[in-house]
Amino acid sequence: MNQTLDTLIIGAGTAGLAALREVRKRTDNFLIANEGPWGTTCARVGCMPSKMLVEAANALHTRERFDTFGLRGGKDLRADLPAVLQRVRALRDEFVAGTIRAGDAGGKAVSGRARLLDAQRVEVAGRTYRTRSVIVATGSRPVVPADWLAFGDRILTTDTLFEQPTLGPRMAVIGLGSIGTEMAQALARLGVEVVAFVTSERVAGLRDEAVNATLYERLKGEFAISVGEHAQLRELAGGIEVSNGKTTVVVDQVLAAMGRTPNIEYLGLDTLGPVLDERGLPPVDPCTLQIGDTPVFLAGDVDRDRPLLHEAADEGHMAGINAVLAAQGRPLRHFRRRVPLAITFSDPQAASVGMAHAQLQKQPHLVGEVDFSRQGRARVALRNAGLLRVYAEPQTGRLLGAQMCAPSGEHLAQLLALAIDRELTVRDLLRMPVYHPTLEEGLRTALRQLSRQLPSGSDSDLSDCENLGASALD
Repeated sequence: MNQTLDTLIIGAGTAGLAALREVRKRTDNFLIANEGPWGTTCARVGCMPSKMLVEAANALHTRERFDTFGLRGGKDLRADLPAVLQRVRALRDEFVAGTIRAGDAGGKAVSGRARLLDAQRVEVAGRTYRTRSVIVATGSRPVVPADWLAFGDRILTTDTLFEQPTLGPRMAVIGLGSIGTEMAQALARLGVEVVAFVTSERVAGLRDEAVNATLYERLKGEFAISVGEHAQLRELAGGIEVSNGKTTVVVDQVLAAMGRTPNIEYLGLDTLGPVLDERGLPPVDPCTLQIGDTPVFLAGDVDRDRPLLHEAADEGHMAGINAVLAAQGRPLRHFRRRVPLAITFSDPQAASVGMAHAQLQKQPHLVGEVDFSRQGRARVALRNAGLLRVYAEPQTGRLLGAQMCAPSGEHLAQLLALAIDRELTVRDLLRMPVYHPTLEEGLRTALRQLSRQLPSGSDSDLSDCENLGASALD
């Protein structure tokens, strides 16, 4: 190809499509290349189908509360797994179709494996393209040990789980990160006999020991969890034997939920000059996404720094703008990143907001908490389980972060993320009106606990309004 492109985008997932949107606003001299299915991981095999399974599981699980509410007959409800999975696939296909339409590149798309020959030449399906800039948005894939591949389609990942017409009655889930936690609990609630194998009692990415312990105990009440060495698999006539030196079970299928690895094999990142780290990744500026001083930009899950959809969309936006600026020889834009936010859709929902817990432990901070087992609205809904802990600076009261496993934690986490982004203090947030009865009253309890640890404020400030000391009112 004699023509030199302004930008070549490698990958058509969330980051690639967001980059495409920005690139096509600024130039029509581009190409997007993708190997494998078009459409985002989130729509095809990630966020959306997993939440459909979680919603079905949670809907069925409400029958456990029916008798307490005075509702009879709930014990007769059961899951029709083939119907559940069929609905997941049908709605999933609609979402995928939407992402493919959003990624229409107007004929400037090519399917095939891409490989960097250097910072300005890319080979796609055997053809070499010259380009002034490159966006690498190749995403990631589930980790599966090589020797497990011999078990064929009985080893599941989120890439394959939702394609199953039905599931066997016994499932081992290996790993209880965000994905493993969600799927293990959902499958158990749908009637699958689940045993989870982990190497520590850490679940859902939580780092606050108290919050983690609260969720861990909750999960143990719904399915078996075995903590031991790395799980080993062995073929048996009746299924797959899974053992970690402490627990041995025989299951029909195994769900590998041990994290994801970036799709960088054969990509040619080593041709760019900067030294690759132990993961095979180059140094990337988090505010420009530029690799070293090259005109190559890394965006989305491939970087593994923030492997979340909203971050991938942001990074595609950043990379798309900066790739065109680089192609034009203009200065790059440095973007202010969003407050870190991660949510696991377990029950109760787990979330981490703001400063990383390891960083938090290196500096003085105050902690306020609320135990949702005693919170009024949570008790009314029979969802009274969980713990929320909020962290703040000792002198200023500025909010630093939070970790939680809480009913409707997704909404509390979003509120706290906005407060942290706006650099609000504990007392600033206590100025917010809190309606009664709501779960936000639980957050207010934690904030009031923090406020009592801070230097005195104005005696006319309503942020000093105390709890009434009764669960029906707080």
